[in-house]
Amino acid sequence: MLKLWNWLMRWWSPAAATVTLGNRGETLAAQFLERRGFTILERQLRGPYGELDLVALDTDTVVFIEVKTRATNVAGDPTEAVTRSKQKKITQSALVYLKRRGWLQRRCRFDVVSILWQGSDGPELHHYPAAFDATGFGQMYS
Repeated sequence: MLKLWNWLMRWWSPAAATVTLGNRGETLAAQFLERRGFTILERQLRGPYGELDLVALDTDTVVFIEVKTRATNVAGDPTEAVTRSKQKKITQSALVYLKRRGWLQRRCRFDVVSILWQGSDGPELHHYPAAFDATGFGQMYS
């Protein structure tokens, strides 16, 4: 019985709820972008500098999309969590991705999708194309 209780506590813990909410947000963002003509190449791609939430093609542009999902705006707008430090990690991860694919010559950009999932009205989604430029020492080509 104790094993079952421990398993349930891990499953229903606040951390598990955050992961579940984040996954729901990424799925919603991917569907939203696909309806607008994007081709999703990768989801939750882990690398040495962190995770790329979504990697997509918008025509011939490689787009790295950071998805921020929140249940409330008590801690601020979800986009406020895309700090300069987070932008640097995304930039580093994007560079690794482009190098591995042999796509350094391709055009790319960094988008943010903000999802506020509060109340019974359903989620409020905002897409910010070109939300930030490559960030860090030497930007994309250091």
